[in-house]
Amino acid sequence: MNSRAQVDRPADPAPTLIPPLPDHLQLEITSACNLRCTMCLMRYRPPVNKIAGAMPLDLFTRIVDEVPTLRRLTLQGLGEPLLSPHLMEMLRYATARDIAVGFNTNATLLTRSRADALVQAGLSWLHVSLDGATAGTYERIRDGANFQTAVSNLTGLVAAKRAAGARHPWIRVVFVAMRDNVAELPSLVELLAWAGVDELRVQNLSHTFSDTDPAGSYEEIRQFATDQALWTEADHAAADDAFAAARTAADSLGVTLRLPTLTATSARPRSVHGPRCTWPWDAAYVTSAGVVQPCCMVMGDDRVTLGDLNTQPFSEIWHGPAYQDFRRRLMGDTAPPEVCQGCALYQSTF
Repeated sequence: MNSRAQVDRPADPAPTLIPPLPDHLQLEITSACNLRCTMCLMRYRPPVNKIAGAMPLDLFTRIVDEVPTLRRLTLQGLGEPLLSPHLMEMLRYATARDIAVGFNTNATLLTRSRADALVQAGLSWLHVSLDGATAGTYERIRDGANFQTAVSNLTGLVAAKRAAGARHPWIRVVFVAMRDNVAELPSLVELLAWAGVDELRVQNLSHTFSDTDPAGSYEEIRQFATDQALWTEADHAAADDAFAAARTAADSLGVTLRLPTLTATSARPRSVHGPRCTWPWDAAYVTSAGVVQPCCMVMGDDRVTLGDLNTQPFSEIWHGPAYQDFRRRLMGDTAPPEVCQGCALYQSTF
C-alpha cells in the first residue's frame, strides 16, 4: 500500500460557487471548417462560411481585456482555426500580454509559410490531428483531407521550428481512437518518430450524446458514437492490444505517448475533495458567436448556455446564477447536469 494513503488529513474545502476569474479560456475563433470529419458535429450540420463563422476581432479583444487573470488561451472550437481571417492578429494581441497561446489544427492548410509565421509570432503549442497511419483510413475519417498533404505540412512545421532555432511551439499529434483506426496506432508512432514529432496524445470520442433525443438533431452523431466508441466491452481486447503495441513502439523510438482509459467511472462516487470535473472553476469555452459554455466537450451551443457576451461582460456571466447552478450540480450528491453525463472527460475515458 502507498504509505501516503495511510496518512489521515482533513478533506479539502468544497470549491466555491463564485471562483476568481479563470486563467484559461478556450475561444472558438471560427465555426467554419474545410473538412467533414466523421466524429465531428460539423459533419452533421450545414457548412458555415468562413467569414460568417469568424469570431469578430473586437469581441476577441474585449474578452481578453475583460479577463486580466488570463495566462493561457486556446484558439479553437468546432472549426479549423487556420480559416479565421483574424488568427495572426489574435495571436499577436494575446502574446503581447504574455498570454500563452495555442490551438489544434487538421494541418491541411498549414503551409510552410504559415508555419514560419506562427513560429515567429510566438505560438506556444500546436496540436495536429492525425487519425490514421495510412491514406485510406485517415481520409475516410477526415473527409475532404489528403493524407500526404497533412503529413507534409506536419514535417514542414517541424522544419520551421528547427530553422528558427525556437523552443516553441510545442508540437503534439492528436489521434482520436475509434474502431475504424485503432489498429493503426503502432504504425502512427513510427511515422511520428520519422517526422520528428515528440508526442502523441490518444483520446477517445468526446461524448456519447446520451442526453440528446435519439431521434432529434443529434441522432447521426449519437449513432456514430455508439458504432465507433472503444469504451464498450467488445472492443477492449482489440484496443488494449493496439495500445500495448503502440506503447512498445513509443518506448523504443522515444515518443511520448498518452493513452486513454477505456473503462468509464460512472459508478465512482464524487470525491470528498471536489467534483469529478473542474472545468467550470478553471476555464470557460466561448463560441464564435459569443455564447459562453462550461467547456469544449459540449459541442452544440443549443445544449447548454451560461451567458452571452454580446449582452453581458464575462465577469457577470462567470459569477452569475447560471454558472453557480451548474457548479452546484457538479458538486452535489445528485446527478450532474445532463450534458455532463455522457462526457468522456467526466467519465475519465477521454
